[in-house]
Amino acid sequence: MSQDEKELYELITQGPRAQARQHFALTDGHGRLTGPFGDFLLSPKVGTALQALGSTLRYQIDLSDRARELAILTVAARLRSNFEQESHEAIAQALGFNEDELIAIRREDMTLFDPYESQVGQTVTALLNGDLDEAHWKAAKESLGARTVFELIALVGYYSTLALQLRVFRADS
Repeated sequence: MSQDEKELYELITQGPRAQARQHFALTDGHGRLTGPFGDFLLSPKVGTALQALGSTLRYQIDLSDRARELAILTVAARLRSNFEQESHEAIAQALGFNEDELIAIRREDMTLFDPYESQVGQTVTALLNGDLDEAHWKAAKESLGARTVFELIALVGYYSTLALQLRVFRADS
């Protein structure tokens, strides 16, 4: 590996993802990065930026852990990202999601969730449809706040990028 690749590898394997409770392996038995992370090494500068954005979205935004995982899983379900769905369902289960809730997310049905989480899911679904119309924007802004809507836009964009990357590089399990 080049120096840039080594630095990125260490950011992923020794940074916040590695420090948090592990619900899926970051590396395989040979030390290779799993999921989207191995492909980050193809362009270390872009990979480093993506890694930093992903880390920020996972560990530093205002969404509750449950709301964040609901949002990630909604993107994974819509875009059929198996790796993201499997890895984040493991995280969601550790946060107390039950099987009925996971099935509901796969169907983009937010009726099982409390009003806040439901609004998160509805907002993500509208973003995946291309935009927030005036009614969605008003409801999201009132319920979640403009800052959280901004963070959800970044989250949807990031996990959509990963889903596309996983498909193109045939890394999705």
